[in-house]
Amino acid sequence: MQTTPDEIKDTLTRAREEVSKVIIGQQEVIERSLIAIFAGQHALVEGVPGVAKTLLVRTLARVLGCEYNRIQFTPDLMPADITGTNVFNLQRNEFTLIKGPVFTTFLLADEINRAPAKTQSALLQAMQERQVTIDRDSHHLSPNFTVFATQNPVEYEGTYPLPEAQKDRFMLKIRMDPPARDEEIMLAQRMIDETSPEATLAAGAVQAVISADDLTRMRHGLNAILVRPELLGYMVDLVRGTRTHDSVLIGAGPRATQSLLLASQAEAAIAGRDFVTPDDIKMMTLPVLEHRIILRPEYEIEGLTIAEVIEKVIEGVTVPR
Repeated sequence: MQTTPDEIKDTLTRAREEVSKVIIGQQEVIERSLIAIFAGQHALVEGVPGVAKTLLVRTLARVLGCEYNRIQFTPDLMPADITGTNVFNLQRNEFTLIKGPVFTTFLLADEINRAPAKTQSALLQAMQERQVTIDRDSHHLSPNFTVFATQNPVEYEGTYPLPEAQKDRFMLKIRMDPPARDEEIMLAQRMIDETSPEATLAAGAVQAVISADDLTRMRHGLNAILVRPELLGYMVDLVRGTRTHDSVLIGAGPRATQSLLLASQAEAAIAGRDFVTPDDIKMMTLPVLEHRIILRPEYEIEGLTIAEVIEKVIEGVTVPR
């Protein structure tokens, strides 16, 4: 059965309402997380410790009726700890696969930049192909497999920069800022009332709005969101503009265009439309491109930010009518 834009919008609205029972504020974060999920892509979540990054992903898994696993990345974590390994069974006299936490639907890679590149790269095949290779045998993952990787800001102690190839596989970079004063007061009051976000989730107050099969069907429904040819050209020009800007050392690649297309379609679906507008594209340009761009050192020293560069790129590209 074909999924309609109204059905997708209704589902996303109900999902936001359920997640908001646990996550106080952070409406933009919740919306962009849902965009990544419904677009069938992965998201990089950045924020200081204690802003509910882990709780957000656990809640999303509950609301969307999917399995959930978590990996705590540490400097001594090995690739086999993520993918699993074959162990010899003495009783059966054969090797048995012990599956790692990557065999799930929603995977939270917590503090991914605390592990070295060798361990981080264990996720690359899973994120790109939704399968993993263990001892030369390939194993398929869930078609809804989604990685939410949280990372501490790079200036924090004990962090490793993510390889460029890995960052490019995340469709969005989602920033989680500390709550506003009134939201933090609300959070403190809920702790006094013994209705903390963790307790709310554990008590089963959050209901699933769809099943994993429904999620797959709705993902396919995004393909019906119309994107006019001139808007495709607009997306390409935005991405190419990052490669030619004077302050950019490394710009966004072609995968960024694909991510911007998917994100714009999901943004249109949230609004209940069956077509993409230039405003949808502008809205998603920063979260899609921010983590893919590296500035020249001399411009970083001057205090120029990637967000400012992207804003200048948007201003320099003609919006189609």
